[in-house]
Amino acid sequence: MPAVSLRALSPRARILAVCTALVVVLLAVAALAPLPFTVAQPGTTVNVLGTDGGKQVITISGSDTRKTKGQLRMTTIAATGPDATVRLGDVLSGWFRTDRAVLPREAVYVGDTTEEIQQHNADEMRKSQNTATSAALGYLHKSPGDVKVKLRLADVGGPSAGLLFALGIVNKLDGDGRGGDLTGGRTIAGTGTIDARGEVGAVGGVPLKTQAAKRDGATVFLVPKAECEDAEAEQPEGLRLIPVTTLDGAVKALNNLRSGGAVPHC
Repeated sequence: MPAVSLRALSPRARILAVCTALVVVLLAVAALAPLPFTVAQPGTTVNVLGTDGGKQVITISGSDTRKTKGQLRMTTIAATGPDATVRLGDVLSGWFRTDRAVLPREAVYVGDTTEEIQQHNADEMRKSQNTATSAALGYLHKSPGDVKVKLRLADVGGPSAGLLFALGIVNKLDGDGRGGDLTGGRTIAGTGTIDARGEVGAVGGVPLKTQAAKRDGATVFLVPKAECEDAEAEQPEGLRLIPVTTLDGAVKALNNLRSGGAVPHC
């Protein structure tokens, strides 16, 4: 096919040709340019009643503990690092997949450097562990001066394991309060921040966390009530969603699930 000179085209056709060329160039640049997004996917889950990295997640001294059954699995998302290059193709792929989420980088990371982000996440995890301990001991009317709790979780940062930490402490110390186990032998997963009063807060990334929970054998997922709609949007088949707002409410829901009582649902 012979080449056509721009001079041989009408003025309108020349303008269209130039505009088309510019669009092609811009699309090419956009496809190669790094974008301010993070791509996330379902991450690891850890049974807080068991071990992680060869060490017990929850260690309690100063009080008798009980042998637990079932699992309480905290959930995570795995996101591209703060220094990773995310391009247009990655973003488009993430938008069209249910096992991926595209998020603004600032919504995932707090800080300007990798070191600042890691420090922030580590600080948030420590706060989460402290408030989870306070919430659990407060719920059980036990003194932190008498009961010592140590929490270990390798390579996980942020505050979203708070609820599961607190439930794990309650289960190890008291179970369902009547000699049984909070899990009822089930694999129960969940997410949610917690404060020292036992109030449960939203965390984000719930649709990806429910997928991680289902993948790792959970049949029940405890979700902050404010995030029920997000959890339902990508709810895996066979995974029961239980909304919670407090530690007390979460314990009651698990006890009722075990005994056949009324259990809230999203």
